Amino acid sequence: MSGIYWLASYPKSGNTWLRVLLTNYQRNSSEPADINDLDINGLEFDRNSFDEWLGVDSADLTQKQIDHYRPSVYQRMAAEVPESLFLKVHDKFDYNADGQEIFPKNATAGVIYLIRNPLEIVVSYAHHQDESFDQIIQFMNSEEAVLGAAANGQLPQKLGSWSSHVCSWMDQSDMSIQFIRYEDLFQQPEQTFAQLVRFAALDPNDDRIRKAVSFSLFEKLQAQEAAHGFKEKQPTAASFFRKGTIASWRGLLSPMQVAQVISDHEIVMRRFGYLTPAGEVWP
Repeated sequence: MSGIYWLASYPKSGNTWLRVLLTNYQRNSSEPADINDLDINGLEFDRNSFDEWLGVDSADLTQKQIDHYRPSVYQRMAAEVPESLFLKVHDKFDYNADGQEIFPKNATAGVIYLIRNPLEIVVSYAHHQDESFDQIIQFMNSEEAVLGAAANGQLPQKLGSWSSHVCSWMDQSDMSIQFIRYEDLFQQPEQTFAQLVRFAALDPNDDRIRKAVSFSLFEKLQAQEAAHGFKEKQPTAASFFRKGTIASWRGLLSPMQVAQVISDHEIVMRRFGYLTPAGEVWP
């Protein structure tokens, strides 16, 4: 069906990797896609794109006014673009002051929610932001957490805490949702990516899936970034594609830091398998 597929995730959960996979699959080329020229339709929070659809410079609007217009912009996008759109989203699912869904269901073809162990996000996000683990742990538990600013060409993105972000999307019972764990995509990339391809009705093909996974290997993304840079990298970060692994938090976070993250997010970690019934962290 046409409409918007929201590629939703808390930051540093693998959303960019997912966009690379989708681009390589849809392009079906003889060589890997350029990480600075991805086909997937864009970033929901891109201010320039939003301004073009709205016909107004959003820099002249308050945040309340921006949120007022966002549902109608997305409805217009879904109605006027003949094929399905895939838009990266870091916002939590939320409502504006008028009580409207910011991501309206009548413009939505589906939601692909990518989730990652919050302990791993702490490490990755700290490197990305050039901040301490403790600062990121506190940020990830704040219901007031916001990402983005006009200075870097982004609309403000209301994150909330990691737990509330996950639940805000996953508890939308009247939307078609496919959730993917980053760890499953890492350990079983072809099988996990195939679930996404089928969900989004992208003409599943095993050979294309294998090729897309091969072209999107993390070391290839790192090599591209080393050779040509990556436009989404923070100026303070050494690199965007840093490790792309799992369980790197072990040996980096202190026992007190691990205990704090579990205390903050235990319910949701258990719900999605990041805490076993015995209380052990996976992976």
